[in-house]
Amino acid sequence: MLNQVVLVGRIVKTPELRITENGKKTATVTLAVPRNYKNMNGEYDTDFLDCTLWTNVAENTTEYCQTGDMVGVKGRIQTRVIQNEDGSKKKKTEIVAEKVTFLAQAPNNKDVKDTKTEKKKKS
Repeated sequence: MLNQVVLVGRIVKTPELRITENGKKTATVTLAVPRNYKNMNGEYDTDFLDCTLWTNVAENTTEYCQTGDMVGVKGRIQTRVIQNEDGSKKKKTEIVAEKVTFLAQAPNNKDVKDTKTEKKKKS
């Protein structure tokens, strides 16, 4: 059996690194992935997919990626049950990323990233 997914899309919101209670680094990224066919109105719909990142993948992505950047994600699909505040339960399907490839910066993010790179070089 095989559970593998490959996505290419743009990051919806700049990812933030978090530390779990166990001390593991994690981040969540939502990717906007356009469909390759038009709907009945002649427009392309977009899927917004949540990706969970762990350890070095989370750390690198939060350091180098921002809103609008295009990335490739290779990982697996995972479904889990989440309990809401009201006690009801719902299923959440997400992609657990094994690898994130940085493909292109959003045109308006170029200056911000160059500044980050320069700061690292000086350190």
